[in-house]
Amino acid sequence: MNLNSHIQPASSPLQLWGGLECTVNRVRDNYFSQMDRNGHAERLQDLERFASLGIRAVRYPVLWERTAPDGIDSADWSWPDERLPVLQQLGVTPIVGLVHHGSGPRHTSLVSEDFPEKLAEYAGAVARRYPWVEYYTPVNEPCTTARFSGLNGVWYPHGSSEDMFIRALLVQTRATVLAMREIRKVNPNAKLVQTDDLSRTYGTPEMAEITNYFNERRWLGWDLLCGMVDREHALWDYLLASGTTKEELAWFQQNTCPPDIIGVNYYITSERWLDHRLERYPESHRTSYRGIPHADMECPRVLATPTPGIGPLLQETWDRYNLPVAVTEAHIDANREDQLRWLVEIWNAAKKVQQGGADIRAVTVWALLGSFDWNCLVTECRGYYEPGPYDVRGPQPRPTAVAHLMRELASGRPLSHPVLQGQGWWRRPGRFWTKPVATRTAVADINDRTAFRSTFPQPILITGATGTLGRAFARICERRNLACHVLSRQEMDITDPASVEAAIVRYKPWAIINASGYVRVDDAEREAERCMRENTLGPTVLALAAIRHAVRFLTFSSDLVFDGAASRPYVESDRVAPLNAYGRSKAEAERRVLDSDPQALVVRTSSFFGPWDEHNFVTQALAALGEGRPFAAAGDMTVSPTYVPDLVNACLDLLIDKESGIWHLTNGEAMSWAELARRACAAAGVDPSRLEERPALELGMAAPRPLNSALSSERGLLLPSFGDALARYLRERELGGQGFGNKETAHYAS
Repeated sequence: MNLNSHIQPASSPLQLWGGLECTVNRVRDNYFSQMDRNGHAERLQDLERFASLGIRAVRYPVLWERTAPDGIDSADWSWPDERLPVLQQLGVTPIVGLVHHGSGPRHTSLVSEDFPEKLAEYAGAVARRYPWVEYYTPVNEPCTTARFSGLNGVWYPHGSSEDMFIRALLVQTRATVLAMREIRKVNPNAKLVQTDDLSRTYGTPEMAEITNYFNERRWLGWDLLCGMVDREHALWDYLLASGTTKEELAWFQQNTCPPDIIGVNYYITSERWLDHRLERYPESHRTSYRGIPHADMECPRVLATPTPGIGPLLQETWDRYNLPVAVTEAHIDANREDQLRWLVEIWNAAKKVQQGGADIRAVTVWALLGSFDWNCLVTECRGYYEPGPYDVRGPQPRPTAVAHLMRELASGRPLSHPVLQGQGWWRRPGRFWTKPVATRTAVADINDRTAFRSTFPQPILITGATGTLGRAFARICERRNLACHVLSRQEMDITDPASVEAAIVRYKPWAIINASGYVRVDDAEREAERCMRENTLGPTVLALAAIRHAVRFLTFSSDLVFDGAASRPYVESDRVAPLNAYGRSKAEAERRVLDSDPQALVVRTSSFFGPWDEHNFVTQALAALGEGRPFAAAGDMTVSPTYVPDLVNACLDLLIDKESGIWHLTNGEAMSWAELARRACAAAGVDPSRLEERPALELGMAAPRPLNSALSSERGLLLPSFGDALARYLRERELGGQGFGNKETAHYAS
């Protein structure tokens, strides 16, 4: 098979590629492996998932640290032996990576003299093993890795000097040259795809010296490979002052290895703003470089006029090197709709630059299986996960809306998701973390960045305008720039088919969220008919209308559909057996809704707490106990607390992903109501001594309740941990200036 046919020249349409986050970075003596955490190390069937996305090529690891940690003689080739031929059979070109933000096996490092020769030896062995492989990235992002490892002290060998930064960069770049030399001894047609972060720095005039330096530094790795670093180079004197010899720089001029494709990686943090006025910025963004104190912040958070984005940077790269260019990482850590908007913006920008005459080959969707803990630069295992086209938090990778978008881009089909009608957060007015700075940067053409031109974007219809959940959806949809209408019962009676039909015809939604219903569990025992009408008939009417109009539908159920007999948390497939009228109304609603609309999404959840209402258990407990008043809570009923903002965000993501069926969404811990009150007191610094832990039977509840209604999930644990949610709840309350001031003595069991 001629794999080169899969990566076409400039005259061909823009291609879609994929990338697997495979970092194996070292922090002192600890190694952090993304593939162990995302599960790809053990899942061969992922390759078919990748191929289904329509990608023509994939950045794929045959990593030195994993394959030959103790030398070539003891290398274990079984993993790439099994996988690379499958990619070949599926028609997906592998772009083989050898070191990805790593520092090599333990016997070497990024500043070791033997690193280049050792990597070259390994590269030659890879080429001999797989002589048909044509595209290689021996070292991913050498300049960025050198900064993290040699200047910022984040990764091994934890350097913090200009000299070590330059040493790490020279070592990686020399290793790339020698690696390609050995590879081409086996395959003379082998091609280098050299990646790095395509950054750009802006700043106040007072920061011009550092800004100019950063904007020259970003090219250094590519410049060295192209033999462009000579006495006329802007950083020649800097390199010599940082411990580089003229002989070392001359070696790169004599041994040029220009990339066959310049691979540019672009993130929301790639464009920076430097400002000498420290007082304008949060302390977390204040720093000092070369003795000059300043603020350093990503441009979207501070510039009043957005930068044009990646388009001019791609053009700048083409103009500088006149070599083929590909976007080799396109990803944003954001809600699902902004992940979609980011990818479309980059795709459209790349197409526009390509149409202007530049040789732009592809856009690579990065992190096909998502990534872990990049918010702390993978220096710890905190469990922070960013989904990609697949979400790996369930038993098997689950395709997200990004996967569907990729298939549309790859096949040239019209982009269909309604959320693309909105702008990403980096373009919206509420994006600022400080007083905006006026600049002269150009504004990108909105029509080039969006998939739709619509004066009135399709909204989400949300029922329950006065309820906790309905108000939370309205608030978070506004934050996420998702058009919505929150309807009261007067505007749409969900039990009246004619009323529902009229609202759908009027608003033309793409989705309906039912956040209304009968919620008084004890009163339902004597108002069973009303409870059934609002909790069962209403959702059924909505489901029937949703399937008729091809509208996505989400409704909520409860942990009270279970009888509590299980000794473990309940999962989605467990048999329902409600003990009370409220639970029966929810269980019957689940059955009727999914019978009426199999594509509906039914979310079971429980035990809400949130920052925006005064009536939830945690707020009431802290209010009473903080004022020294007694507060009674059941000590023998086990529940799963759920932070409302997390619930709403996860529900919106699932709705955008077109998920269906029953999902359990909670913050993942099982505890009694009394324990929940104690945990909240500990986090808030409130004295819990007036907490009265009682058996549920002593709390005077009319409706029987299960002693265990804790929820887990067999489909995926999507919400952050309870401890993390509780900390954010308290911060949100503090930021909102809300105290805990209810004067009534209270007791709670549900």
